[in-house]
Amino acid sequence: MRPVAVIGIGKTAFGAFPDRDLRTLAVEAGQKAMEDAGVQPSDIEAFYLGNFAGPSFVGQNHLAPYVASAMGMIGIPATRFEAACASSGSAFYHAVSAVAAGLHEIVLVGGVEKMTSQPTPKVTEILAAAGDVAGEGRAGATFPALFAMIARRHMYQYGTTREMLAAVAVKNHANGAKNPLAHMRKVITMEQALNGKPVSEPLTVYDCSLISDGAAAVVIAPLERANEFTKRPARVRGIAQASDFLALDEKDDITTFRAVQTAAAKAYMMAGVEASDIQFAEVHDCFTIAEIIAIEDLGFVKKGEGGPYTLEGRTCIKGERPVNTSGGLKSKGHPVGATGVAQICDVVLQLRGEAGERQISNHSLGLAQNLGGSGATCVVSVLEAA
Repeated sequence: MRPVAVIGIGKTAFGAFPDRDLRTLAVEAGQKAMEDAGVQPSDIEAFYLGNFAGPSFVGQNHLAPYVASAMGMIGIPATRFEAACASSGSAFYHAVSAVAAGLHEIVLVGGVEKMTSQPTPKVTEILAAAGDVAGEGRAGATFPALFAMIARRHMYQYGTTREMLAAVAVKNHANGAKNPLAHMRKVITMEQALNGKPVSEPLTVYDCSLISDGAAAVVIAPLERANEFTKRPARVRGIAQASDFLALDEKDDITTFRAVQTAAAKAYMMAGVEASDIQFAEVHDCFTIAEIIAIEDLGFVKKGEGGPYTLEGRTCIKGERPVNTSGGLKSKGHPVGATGVAQICDVVLQLRGEAGERQISNHSLGLAQNLGGSGATCVVSVLEAA
């Protein structure tokens, strides 16, 4: 297996775009990534697309060649990956594996979702299909309800408070306000976060990620060839994907995600690093409790200490280990199929020292954690400045 590097990145703005369709979003991100890498469509040997529910959101299937052909890529393998919110993280994992194995040289990985084409109740229904439809879905449980149960149990077991959840939202909104591509560039106060409109107790609107449109893309190549294309490659030091049960009642402990722990352990082993070596991370804060659990399951803090660690400001941009300098899903936006690759783009921006107002001082080793459903899929990627 040969080392792999990210040689180009590209993202659209995330938001609600009634005048944009899925394909134009995906094409914009892909073209930006190829331009950043200094490659042409004719250089791309395979296209991997992450998309959760294009058929349900916009009525279009067979999405990978639909997008690839619009970018002038004809005759190459073009494949769509679906793994709920981890769809493009999974696409990235498989693309890296293919390049590492020598199957392809230059590969484009994209992620896209067009969610606002449906009304909110329908979006909620579509998203719920990433959970256990026969059990939880039949009982009327949507993802806000499931993560509310997770939050309540975490509060019971570890003393986590509403202020700790709100601290995640306040931090990520502050970061997102500095991100020109973020869906919600809005600073909020602790008081606002605590008194937001209830969604599913104890979660308010400020604890929940957004319904967004958007796309992201990266170009990857063997590390040994990276300097042919860029002076700023980011090496994929370690990457792993893991899975678990969909339904909460099948998990031993709903305050931890076994797939995150498994994927992290494998990614750390491949990278030859430990959790303490990771300087910054983009984690999957679909709900504020998810970020708290993520930093615990990734080994940044001991179980139950994620809330206090956040409330103390240690995950802020100037903290000891910045988390979600992009604004996270909470503020940057969460076009489901685009999120995993967007996280890679944001990690690479930090590694390059190009994150603008959000740039952190220690940025040579970063991590992206992309979660699917209520923990049934997870992809963890460790990247370093090459």
